[in-house]
Amino acid sequence: MHEITRRILAGDARGAARAITCIENDYPERSRILRELFPHTGRAKLIGITGTPGAGKSSLVDCLIGYLRKLGLKIGVVAVDPTSPFTGGALLGDRVRMQNHALDSGVFIRSMGTRGSLGGLSRNTRDAVRVLDAYGCDVILIETVGVGQSELDVMTIADTTVVVLTPGGGDSVQAFKAGIMEIADLFVINKADLPGVEKLRIEVEQMLDLAKHDALWRPPIVQTVSTTGQGMAELWEQVGQHQRFLQESGEGQVRRSRHLQEEVLDIVRDSLYQRLLGGIKTGRYRDELERVAAREADPYSAADRIVREWWGPTP
Repeated sequence: MHEITRRILAGDARGAARAITCIENDYPERSRILRELFPHTGRAKLIGITGTPGAGKSSLVDCLIGYLRKLGLKIGVVAVDPTSPFTGGALLGDRVRMQNHALDSGVFIRSMGTRGSLGGLSRNTRDAVRVLDAYGCDVILIETVGVGQSELDVMTIADTTVVVLTPGGGDSVQAFKAGIMEIADLFVINKADLPGVEKLRIEVEQMLDLAKHDALWRPPIVQTVSTTGQGMAELWEQVGQHQRFLQESGEGQVRRSRHLQEEVLDIVRDSLYQRLLGGIKTGRYRDELERVAAREADPYSAADRIVREWWGPTP
């Protein structure tokens, strides 16, 4: 067993931090550590929190952490940030306020970026969540900056996805992509002490009325004021209701099985991509690529020849 694995299973925060660094930088020991950790995962509740910038997600997460710590729960937070392709640095923004819990040994907070890798955001986040699961977190909160496709992909990791809205913020329901409404298991109207709360609630209810009527779960709407802690108990109660629904209906097992199957395909896809990239860098396909660049061949036929060279004719 790798030393980092032993440290994580012993509840060592520095070991968990080191493992996530290995994941972000794709160090050689990454795969071994994750293989060893896998049998020790699957126990944590995975809660995704997404919504438009300015909805107060970080304040909500900060407040929720405080509430859950009072319940005696060990909390992990993976804050997903877009990464600059030039600097490779994650944009922390207003997540500094989460540092209220920096000295609490029962809270582990880590910000993740894409590092410019293909599909890297969701895979790295998933692996970081797995580390925190093995580390012993009871609840893992996955927060995203915005609602772009990469953030929506990340939300597939979660068992329960919370979509955060705010009244009067210009983020009416109509402004959301269909995707974010489809993944919502629970809506939070944050900053509920501002005008326009009831209007926003009606908009969400109307949107839910137009959704599939055969859905077994109708996402509830919770009002919160993260600056005062208002609504945290109800929010956690509704999360619990959804978790119970997942367990009793069997939907939770279906989701996790589907996610694991998708993960295998993601790993295969990434591995093949890296091997092909290595072949290009070593000049293995230079002639093929130069022919395309000179317009002597089309990219589709070139790609097909490369695939056939690797795996033979497609069935």
